[in-house]
Amino acid sequence: MKANRRNFLKTAALGTGLMATSLTGCKSGSSNGVHPGWEKRTQRFNMCGYRAPALDVVRVGFIGLGMRGPGAVQRMMNIEGVEIAALGDKYSDRVENVQQRLDRYGLSRAKDYGGTEDAWKGMCEDPDIDLIYICTPWETHTPMSVYAMENGKHVGVELPAALTVEEAWQLVETSERTKKHCMMLGNCCYDFFELLTLNMARHGFFGDIIHGEGAYIHDLIDWHTNKDGYADMWRLKANTQKGNLYPTHGLGPISQIMNINRGDRFDYMNAMESNDYNLGPRVDELAKEDDFFVPFAEKSYKGNMNTSTIRTVKGRTIVIQHDVASPRPYSRIHLISGSKAFARKWPSPARVAIGHSWLNDEQMAEIEEKYTPEIVKRVGDMARKVGGHGGMDFMMDWRLIDCLRNGLPLDQDVYDAASWSVIAPLSTWSVKNRSNSIDIPDFTCGSWKSNTPVDISLKEGGSTGVRLLEEKDDVQLDV
Repeated sequence: MKANRRNFLKTAALGTGLMATSLTGCKSGSSNGVHPGWEKRTQRFNMCGYRAPALDVVRVGFIGLGMRGPGAVQRMMNIEGVEIAALGDKYSDRVENVQQRLDRYGLSRAKDYGGTEDAWKGMCEDPDIDLIYICTPWETHTPMSVYAMENGKHVGVELPAALTVEEAWQLVETSERTKKHCMMLGNCCYDFFELLTLNMARHGFFGDIIHGEGAYIHDLIDWHTNKDGYADMWRLKANTQKGNLYPTHGLGPISQIMNINRGDRFDYMNAMESNDYNLGPRVDELAKEDDFFVPFAEKSYKGNMNTSTIRTVKGRTIVIQHDVASPRPYSRIHLISGSKAFARKWPSPARVAIGHSWLNDEQMAEIEEKYTPEIVKRVGDMARKVGGHGGMDFMMDWRLIDCLRNGLPLDQDVYDAASWSVIAPLSTWSVKNRSNSIDIPDFTCGSWKSNTPVDISLKEGGSTGVRLLEEKDDVQLDV
């Protein structure tokens, strides 16, 4: 693999079961690679900057009402121009619980698509729905998104949007062919400091962006081993796969600051992973006391820490870490290093530096006064009241609805969903191959060179109102 790895990868099978040819579709330069079914694929339609016909009222159907779905319904109830049109979950009691929530707020009950494994398909086929909002286990994200778009629906899907390279291409191909939005719900892009640093970057505060770091460092070992937590223990099962399984939280905000797919793109990456010191031993211990855990015992789980590194075509670098089993404080890092200035969110408090010294509190207040973006000024206070990871979930939902109602391009399109998600399967391959580097597909097929960077100035739109419903109960789980 040392003389000509790229040629080797065209014929060698990947550890994920995919052929390397599926990684190299739409290669830039003189050597176009092959993607199964799309030899030397060209872009059918550019979804970056696409303005779908405006919707006066956005009729939303929600699939998955377990950990994240009820909170999404609750947030959407506070946004004007939204109709809670349909609710779906294979567990019918979950649908009824959310229906009762609508009752308590004096809202009409939604159509019920619950109780069976495939009831969600009927929701996607319903002509009276505009947007399908997917909050289900990871392995269902791509099939549901594709089916929804095939049936004329826009899609908002929890992350990651795809688990394999092939699935990422399926999302891109379907979105381009149907001209339906597929937005991965990257809520961290709408957190307050992330939005602040994005606006600072847009105004040249950091100079040239050189390097970024992000992470999902979150001690979830109790959640992963909780019989009453994730349905069917799907999150624990997911952690039997090596790699950076959840790169999108930390990667999304950095990608937007670096204009990934909109002036730059990911080129190649590698990943290194520690052994597992916590999750497997915890499961093995539980299995000694509880037969429920016996099927999960004595398995190989992902290592505690995965560190993935990415280089962009324009020579920027990114480090993304993933650790959900170590006893350490929560962090997404969010580090931005430029030729003129530097910022880092964790460990808190979030700070900015120019040179060797951090700005003091007074200087930080001046930065916030000058660079707080319009979206935060418009709905930030409301977002904090409604909640959802401190308010970023609400700002994400509000922005999605406002774009759909005003016929505006989305901040996160299908190319972002594919590019950010694909880091997971590529990191798995790299870990299994002694951290060798591997190419990252260009899902835009070259249009990244002319695509316009994300604009959060609200020069257009921003007209969607908000309303704070009287609190009835607390449904938001910040997991």
